[in-house]
Amino acid sequence: MFKQRSRQLILLSYPIILAQVGTVLMGITDTVMLGHVGKNEMAASGVANQLYFLFTSIGMGTLGVISSMVAASKSAKNNTECGEILRTGMELSFLLSIVICICLFIVGENFHIFNQPPEVTAIVTKYLRILTISTIPLMLFISLKQYSDGLGYGKPAMVITVIALLINIALNWIFIYGNLSFPAMGAYGAALATLFSRILMAFMLVAYIFKSKVYQSFLPPLISTFKTMPLIIKMVRIGFPGGLQFFFEIGAFAGAAVFVGWLGVTELAAHQVALGLAALTYMVASGLSVGSAIKVANAFGENKKSLIMENAVTAILVVCIFMGITALIFVTLDKELIKLFINDNSVIVIGVSILHIAAFFQLFDGLQVVALGNLRGIEDVNKPTVITLLAYWVIALPLGYLLGFRYDFGVQGIWLGLLAGLTVSGILLTARFFILVSSGRTKRYSGTKLEKIGIDN
Repeated sequence: MFKQRSRQLILLSYPIILAQVGTVLMGITDTVMLGHVGKNEMAASGVANQLYFLFTSIGMGTLGVISSMVAASKSAKNNTECGEILRTGMELSFLLSIVICICLFIVGENFHIFNQPPEVTAIVTKYLRILTISTIPLMLFISLKQYSDGLGYGKPAMVITVIALLINIALNWIFIYGNLSFPAMGAYGAALATLFSRILMAFMLVAYIFKSKVYQSFLPPLISTFKTMPLIIKMVRIGFPGGLQFFFEIGAFAGAAVFVGWLGVTELAAHQVALGLAALTYMVASGLSVGSAIKVANAFGENKKSLIMENAVTAILVVCIFMGITALIFVTLDKELIKLFINDNSVIVIGVSILHIAAFFQLFDGLQVVALGNLRGIEDVNKPTVITLLAYWVIALPLGYLLGFRYDFGVQGIWLGLLAGLTVSGILLTARFFILVSSGRTKRYSGTKLEKIGIDN
């Protein structure tokens, strides 16, 4: 039974996984390719991407509710509602983009307050200016991707992301190093490549969804006759806590990057390498979490407690197996993995020690993200948000600072703090899910009621 359920979960999740990994890989390829320019550029791009995803994570998490809403509407054979969710999701993505861009601009222009090395600060500010603009097409792409995932069509976003990633690498080669008669622009060129790639991603997915026949019965009319606000309120009510969950976790890692920057450029470069590798495995676990959330939500809608449990346990076991394998890879191929990013001996030595700690928290990182997905599937979002706040900002960051600076463990101490936060988060979130389901203390949000615009009232 486990073999069959795990196969179903993987088949549902793999397009989502590849699309999410591809999105993150754009930032990682910037870091890798800039590592051949110098550790200042590599460290700066890593920090900038951390800050960038810190703010965009709120938008991504909020828009993440679109897939489960569309799936529920499709299973109820309410195609009209699917179309209105698409329209509202696109509108919400634009509103979120504006807010996120304003926040990123303020942070980028005042990055000096974080007391990072001056050579890193100058690069981060310039890099973030361009990266901030890419938020608008990225949020639009995320909203469309969630809509497509909810309908069960995950492959289009996956293919488009892979194409955009390859184009990003090619543009990096041109803009970073100054090939094909272009000037060498370093980190600024990497940001331009990311901007062009994300514009392409959004344009391609818009074109595909509105032209492909498989979507036609789920598309909204050109002019809506329904009120948008009730749907926006529901998306924000369910989705925003999920966005905060991502914000608290990514915020802990962004805060850790600031701490590490106080130790020096070499430590910061090593931190970004280890973090880039951990981010890749996390996105696989995150994709499986989305797939689990959809399966748990379907079982929850049918009020089948045993099926909810079976789907959740399957996802937990699959994620733990995957994270266990990657943990072994981190330990056995530590130097080889770091050399993919940079061939600086001082960075490699520190990076190896960090990667060994990262290997241990792989399991808890996977456990906490799949637990969040399972809880989202039973529409429990508020208490898990409090748990993530406690785990990352009350435990991980303060403990990391204490171990790193007061007890002189340096960058390794900061990562031990992160490990402690992930452990607490994984255990508490998993326990909460099983307690809620086994006790029957779950409830559904009220369904969305589409309201006609007042012309016929």
